[in-house]
Amino acid sequence: MLQALPEKALILLAILACLLFAAVANADAFSDARSELVAAYQAEDFAAMRVAAGKALDARPGYPGALFNRALAEALDGDAEAALNTVAGLAASGVDYGVAEIPEFESLKELPRWAAYADTVAKLAESVGSATVAYTYDVADFVPEGIAIGRDGELYLGSIRHGTIVRIDETAEVFSDADSHWSVFGIRLDGTDGLWFASAAVPEFANNSEADSGRTGLFRLDLKSKEITHKALLPASEEPQVLGDLVFVDDDTLLATESLTGALYRYSISKAAFTEIVAPGALRSMQGLVADKAGRYLYVSDYVGGLFRIALADYTVERVVADESTSLFGIDGLYRYGNKLIAIQNGIRPHRVIEFELSEDGLEVTDSRVLARNLPDFDEPTLGTIVGDEFFFVANSHWNRFDGDGNLPDSIAGPVVLKINLL
Repeated sequence: MLQALPEKALILLAILACLLFAAVANADAFSDARSELVAAYQAEDFAAMRVAAGKALDARPGYPGALFNRALAEALDGDAEAALNTVAGLAASGVDYGVAEIPEFESLKELPRWAAYADTVAKLAESVGSATVAYTYDVADFVPEGIAIGRDGELYLGSIRHGTIVRIDETAEVFSDADSHWSVFGIRLDGTDGLWFASAAVPEFANNSEADSGRTGLFRLDLKSKEITHKALLPASEEPQVLGDLVFVDDDTLLATESLTGALYRYSISKAAFTEIVAPGALRSMQGLVADKAGRYLYVSDYVGGLFRIALADYTVERVVADESTSLFGIDGLYRYGNKLIAIQNGIRPHRVIEFELSEDGLEVTDSRVLARNLPDFDEPTLGTIVGDEFFFVANSHWNRFDGDGNLPDSIAGPVVLKINLL
């Protein structure tokens, strides 16, 4: 029965379920298959579990969580060869969910190919890349998310936990103290001494109130007066909403992702109006977004769906594809460097910063290069920004440290922003 399964497997399945249900408000083929899978798992009907896992992958091809569930079903059903094939495919794409430590997969270790798989996983555990510490901030429970760097090299850093925005150079100064907003997500400088940011009243916000819960919007902070000069809230909804990241497409227009329903909004500053341009459900959990070099397309990461391109002329959505050796899932921050995309993947394990080379038509990842993985300062890296040939990013957001009640442990460090040379 379910309660007899080892703690590690239960925890992982719980994590995958939370990721699914946080991202998908409405039932779909994947969530239906996931429910079938869990029911079969509880009934110890592992043949049915394999069938349900196949349905989940049909609904969401290549999704690492669904692949893990298929491997677990295969192992529980006594098919160690199939399970090893599945987890080896995950490892080849840079993903490992700790299979070697989960007792259900013990039978795989008796196979001749296990040694090669274990070697691949061991390599994934090694540190890759070189990064230097660019900024630190000595507030342990700050929980950073969005960052921006000003013309003089000063860093602006937003807090999920406290909703503050700090400016860091030789000293650190609080520029906004969350009196008129909530947790700070993505932030962008507007070139006119203004800093735009997305904010939402999420459970992790220390001062969240029942009245504000689930509200979200865009705000402009004037960097000279330190006053909020523009506030635009999404209309209230029965379901929670979180504007997670934003990007300028021209001086008057921002695009912002809504992370919980997969909607994309256009915001006109002069008209003070939101327009829904991609409806909820078309994608599942939009996170990072960046325009291409020509300004014709928008690349967006869907945490559980992969990477997509949206035409700014008519907002049609196309999937960006890659071969099986490259996972496009679990991308949080997304940025452009020339004709390449830089992505922070914290929705797969191990976390990494990766560079994607795009095809001429922009719809295929033809090559990839891991820029950083398993660095000592890593603890759920999140968002970043590119300045010249350098990529600055939050290395230790601590998002993974919140418990079910929104509390943090005492043993965490203050924010660390790392810098990578992209040349």
